[in-house]
Amino acid sequence: MSFKISSKFLFVCLMILFFLSSPAYPEGKRDYFSKGDSKRLTLLQASMCEGVENLLPRNRAIVFSIINGKVFCYTSFDPVPEKVSIYHNWFYRDKLSTSIKLSLKPPRWATYSSIKLRESDKGPWRAEITDKKGVILHVLRFSITD
Repeated sequence: MSFKISSKFLFVCLMILFFLSSPAYPEGKRDYFSKGDSKRLTLLQASMCEGVENLLPRNRAIVFSIINGKVFCYTSFDPVPEKVSIYHNWFYRDKLSTSIKLSLKPPRWATYSSIKLRESDKGPWRAEITDKKGVILHVLRFSITD
């Protein structure tokens, strides 16, 4: 009995493994986000998901069906030393689609943003989480499919 794995299925599986294993902080910057520095804003978690329930991400993924109608970018920070703003910048095919300003308050905060999906949104996306100065805290890459 022979069995054939489609290249699309294999690609999706590899992408899921790659992105689920990525940390919520830039490579080589683990000290920058260390828990011990209570004076510095610290990103604990960043993920793409199908929804948010009770301030927790639901159905994290890197490939989303257009049928879902929406996709969410979830971020969690601890500590948050002072009231501050961050941005979720949504890029479609490397072009800025929207920038959403979100407020964080001490001592810790979780927040999210979302976009509605249209038929023309199929393809590669990324969400960049930045501080008010534009410093990139983390990048999440994902795709929209049928």
